Amino acid sequence: MRTPRRTFFLLLAASPLAVVAACGSRTGLLVPVEHDAGVADTGADAFDSTLPDVAEEPDVVEEPDAIEEPDTFIPFDAPDECPDAGSTLIYVITTANVLMSFYPPTATFNSIGTISCPGGSQPFSMAVTRGGIAYVLFQDGNLFRVSTKTAACQPTPFNPAQGVFPTPFGMGFSADMSDAGPINDAGETLYLAGDPGGVMAIGQNPVVLGWLDTTTFLSHPIAVVKPPIFASELTGTGSGQLFGFYLNAPIGGSMAATIGQIDKTTARVTMSTNLPAINIAGGWAFAFWGGDFYTFTAPDMTDTVVQRYRPSDGSVVTVAGLSGLEVVGAGVSTCAPQM
Repeated sequence: MRTPRRTFFLLLAASPLAVVAACGSRTGLLVPVEHDAGVADTGADAFDSTLPDVAEEPDVVEEPDAIEEPDTFIPFDAPDECPDAGSTLIYVITTANVLMSFYPPTATFNSIGTISCPGGSQPFSMAVTRGGIAYVLFQDGNLFRVSTKTAACQPTPFNPAQGVFPTPFGMGFSADMSDAGPINDAGETLYLAGDPGGVMAIGQNPVVLGWLDTTTFLSHPIAVVKPPIFASELTGTGSGQLFGFYLNAPIGGSMAATIGQIDKTTARVTMSTNLPAINIAGGWAFAFWGGDFYTFTAPDMTDTVVQRYRPSDGSVVTVAGLSGLEVVGAGVSTCAPQM
């Protein structure tokens, strides 16, 4: 049984960094493309309502007014949309409700505070908007907005019992790069990696990709990810890409940790790389910053190990750690540097 986020033990093969070569086009991850970090993008990738096995969704209704955020939800490092990209931070949440920031160039953590959201459940996943608002999902399926400045907590109208999309889910924002599909005022969309079967079935059923309307807080499925992936976290980029950090086989099979790029319209993994040097036996999360991926894992379910995977040369390097704290969610603004 597993109570905290992703706390089953996995045995990873001790083999050299390898590239997955399955289903034809799957190759090593590409280095994300350069994009203007200081200019907000509008629109979103088209969502194909004719995808097989996916119920048609009603047209997205454009809300006349955006949700206003109180002053306490304006983070110190991102007072305006897309500030200097190099000043952006990765934010993480632990099973003990501790909210922290991580600055990749110096590989240092800073504690922001302990969140105090209603309920007795543990955090499960986290994503961060361009404006610095953290969305924190808990194991009981409740979703809260959290200030990355003060750690103050606000409830959202999200209803985990709506039954449209499987909970719990990993999540991450990705910039919208076209004029069709789900559009919000922020120029980015919150994508979800659903785990069918609930918390106790993490890693047993293939992940479903979807997105969450952060105005209505209704979730919308896209399709089951193919080739199948299991227990995925998500991170996105300012150039519109979406990546998952996951198992590429269910528990009991090959337990290789993998980072893969996921097509936001078809839910297909277009390229991926196995990372046997990264052990995701306990809680895990990741984020993209400056052309690299930063993974947060807790193989002993107690201490967090921070490793940097660099697609440009395939290297995996341990850069930091947290003693006695298990990170289970990470989020970064899509304003973060691309290269």
